[in-house]
Amino acid sequence: MPNHETRPAIHIPGATSHTIAPRAGRHNHEGALRYLRAGTGAPVVLLHTVRTQAEHFRSLIPLISDRYTVYALDLPGMGYSEIVPGASYDEPAMRAGVERLLTELDLHDVTLVGESMGAVLALTTAADLPERVRRVVAVNTYDFRDGIARSSLLARVVVGGVLAPGVGPVVARVEPKPALRRVLQGGLGDKSALQEDYLDELLRVGGRPGYPAVARGVYQALPSLIAARSRYPEVKAPIHLVYGEKDWSRPSDREANKKLLPAAEFTQVPGAGHFIAVERPEVLADLLNAEA
Repeated sequence: MPNHETRPAIHIPGATSHTIAPRAGRHNHEGALRYLRAGTGAPVVLLHTVRTQAEHFRSLIPLISDRYTVYALDLPGMGYSEIVPGASYDEPAMRAGVERLLTELDLHDVTLVGESMGAVLALTTAADLPERVRRVVAVNTYDFRDGIARSSLLARVVVGGVLAPGVGPVVARVEPKPALRRVLQGGLGDKSALQEDYLDELLRVGGRPGYPAVARGVYQALPSLIAARSRYPEVKAPIHLVYGEKDWSRPSDREANKKLLPAAEFTQVPGAGHFIAVERPEVLADLLNAEA
């Protein structure tokens, strides 16, 4: 079961924390999953990205919970979901966690909203479960080479160190607050949007036993997100692609997805970076509430 010695310090008004029990089986690497729930109405599922958690959507949830029942998932091994030794963190394994949420809670008519890695998972989950998914809002899909390494020189050094043979596990355990702040701010057009208590929360989660192995496993598995692009055309639900003007993706990356998904709606948010849910939550709320 999840380690409850550490609990989130951030409270989101109207949101409650819940757990999906781990699946039975001696060789099963699917642990318990934690999620937040808030609001009433048709279900919307929020999927975060690398090195974040459900509280990534702290500002978005209150803006949409009058019209939706919101489920914000901690992806496997991240946030306060269970850390299972030997678990995989590649795209299919992460997607399996999302699908567990939809199937075990028996959700239908779902709007999937994902940011970055979560955007890829929203699209591939929709491909797998067309009978459950109504719509996909994919924000700054993390499906291009280098990813966060495009953020800054510091990000390239940190990620490169975590992935390095031999020293990688050691580097993954060392996460100075100023370094994490700068790496995350590299994904923001408005640097002041990164709130200090959220940064403290991420550091608290990073101190969970076993979390450095999760972080390293996720970074090692990022190429699987690029491979997952091949699944996008299988999605039958309407898709809305959202990009920040200053996202890490290049214009060529965005155009490639527009060509791959010619029927998708497309929005570019002026001045915004990679973490639109953090710095411009009202933009996502407007898109969602208009279709509620």
